[in-house]
Amino acid sequence: MAHVFLYGTLKRGQPNHKVLLDGAHGSAAFCARGRTLQRYPLVIAGEYNIPWLLKLPGTGRCVEGEIYVVDEPMLRFLDDFEGCPAMYQRTTVMVQVLKDAGEGSPEDTPAADATVQCFVYSTTTHPPEWAHLPYHDNYDSEGQHGLRYTPREDR
Repeated sequence: MAHVFLYGTLKRGQPNHKVLLDGAHGSAAFCARGRTLQRYPLVIAGEYNIPWLLKLPGTGRCVEGEIYVVDEPMLRFLDDFEGCPAMYQRTTVMVQVLKDAGEGSPEDTPAADATVQCFVYSTTTHPPEWAHLPYHDNYDSEGQHGLRYTPREDR
């Protein structure tokens, strides 16, 4: 089992969350909400307005998202789903558990303010101009940014 930090369309209430609920892909259990300890640029970019976490630590903002515990089949599915390693690369990031996080099952939920090492899908293979786009600290596909995400089935 591994911890994965999700910051974009895979979060609850977002367009791709349903793939985490499909047992055919493996197991994914919500643990807690969290925030990266380091700052990163979270940008919305490309033709389909996809959220991207740029692997530029120390730049941008501390990013809020969700921590999940996933099994090996789900991790392999997520690698494929995220186009790893061409589009995104799976690396590790330190995430602080938020105080109001306690929605996961007790055995999976880290204590509030704990720090958890998580896998994250970020990218180093982005156009240089993306580093100059507006930075976000929390992604919502319906957010005030006005950049409507195009679901895969509509591309």
